[in-house]
Parts: sequence; structure tokens; C-alpha cells
Amino acid sequence: MVMGKSITLAVVVAVLTFLTCSEPLAQKRVVWRGGGGWGAGAPYSRMFNPQAIETIRGQVITVDRIKLMKGMNYGIHLVVKTEAETISVHLGPGWFIENQEVKIEPKDMVEVRGSRTTYEGKSALIAAEVKRGDEVLTLRDQEGFPAWSGWRSR
Repeated sequence: MVMGKSITLAVVVAVLTFLTCSEPLAQKRVVWRGGGGWGAGAPYSRMFNPQAIETIRGQVITVDRIKLMKGMNYGIHLVVKTEAETISVHLGPGWFIENQEVKIEPKDMVEVRGSRTTYEGKSALIAAEVKRGDEVLTLRDQEGFPAWSGWRSR
């Protein structure tokens, strides 16, 4: 009988711990999704032009954190060396990229599909998709809507 009460007490403590710890985590996730200047309607996201899509292939030189505009949370940025150029590739918000299964590292050979733009006077690509071997990191849909912004009505 004492063992049964101990197990019941342990289960109650575990459930209460889960409930009190999971709520703040869930709230934090909602706050960050699509925020920090990375939302679909934010000035940076409007730089993505679905009419200017191209694909590049090359080797990743660096993977860095970058703050693209004042007031934005940091994002993940690649420098990719192709046969024709070395170009800056903007992936998306750090919290989103760092939680994906596909991890891009220096020296990886990648294929990037994205929208060419100019950032700080230099050519850059805002990525919609990055392929590394058989792995695909999807960042935006055909219209440029960010994967991290969640569901939208059509």
C-alpha cells in the first residue's frame, strides 16, 4: 500500500512539473515565431521577389549569425563560393534555422534557390531552399512566404 502511494505521488509530481514547465516554453515559442523583424509583412521579408528566383551551386565558405536590419533578431547567413562569384546567402531567423534537422556547415557543397537582391551595396541571395546532397532545407514557399511564419489562409 505504501509503494502504491509513493508511485501515485511521483506521478502527480511529474505531471505538475510538466504542466508548470511546459506553459512558459510554449509561450516563448509563440512569441518568437515570425517575430523579431522576420515576419511575412516585415520590411526585410518584402525584399524577397518571387519574380527574381535563381539557383546557384557552390561551396559554403562560412556560416555566421548576422543582424540584417535595425530592430531585427539575428539570422543565419552563408557565404557561398560558386564558379562565378562569392555571394552572401540569407537563410532566416536564427531560432528557426538552428532548430532544423538539416545543418549546413563550412565546406558543404550546396544548391541554393532564392531571390537575388542587393544588401549593403552587394549582391545577395535570400534563400527559399537549400539542398545539401539528398537533404533539403525549405525556407520559403513559391510566393516567398517564410516557413517560420506558420499557417496562413489562402
